[in-house]
Amino acid sequence: MQWWLAYLATGLAVGFFAGLLGIGGGAVLVPILVLVFTAQGLAPDHVMHLALGTAMASIMFTSISSMRAHHAHGAVDWEIARAMAPGILAGAFCAALVAGLIAKRPLALMFSGLVFYAATQILFDLRPKRSRELPGAAGLFAAGAGIGAVSSLLAAGGAFLCIPFLAWCSVPLRRAIGTAAAVGLPIALAGALGYILQGMRVEGLPAPGLGYVYLPALALVVVPSMLAAPLGARVAHRLPVKRLRMIFALLLYALAVRMLVSLW
Repeated sequence: MQWWLAYLATGLAVGFFAGLLGIGGGAVLVPILVLVFTAQGLAPDHVMHLALGTAMASIMFTSISSMRAHHAHGAVDWEIARAMAPGILAGAFCAALVAGLIAKRPLALMFSGLVFYAATQILFDLRPKRSRELPGAAGLFAAGAGIGAVSSLLAAGGAFLCIPFLAWCSVPLRRAIGTAAAVGLPIALAGALGYILQGMRVEGLPAPGLGYVYLPALALVVVPSMLAAPLGARVAHRLPVKRLRMIFALLLYALAVRMLVSLW
């Protein structure tokens, strides 16, 4: 029962931060799951992969509600989303397969480096200047593949890369945010499938599960996270954004360092 409560609390925290700043996903969920899985006594060599796979599967559910909300406000550019989707599917799926072959420590280092990048982006509100137009079909495929691959390794919905890319290509910010929400679903689908298939080759994973997706954690994280997200969104409108960014970025730094210490 204590692990059930830990998963529920994790879901509440992840959902709250997702609603608060429009970001969260794997950057918050993976380090916490690593700590909980380690404390629970799951196989040490697999906790990083289980955390990534479970986090990626959870994004399948949360991205649907986000996509629907942005679509209802007419903020999704479906032409761009459709052009990027094939590359995103390929990149996310291949990266998930590759992640399953990487040992836990190098994988943790890669993940932490990506989290530090995301935290720095949030802390300093780094946004590229509009300097070019959208590329053609080949360029959007390549961009989608890169975004999908990195997001799959980070177990993230892709917004932290997709939004800056679209803004750099002169897409209005509101439309870039909505389109990034839409491409989060194919990232999650392909990434989760890759972690499931790769995990099916591995022995000693906890049951019940699908490859690297630990089903009890998935179920107990997804429901409270979706319930807590609206609360975070309401709080975001009442607190200073700059201070929230600083607190959240420092939290990401701390979680990434704590995860590295626990796995080293």
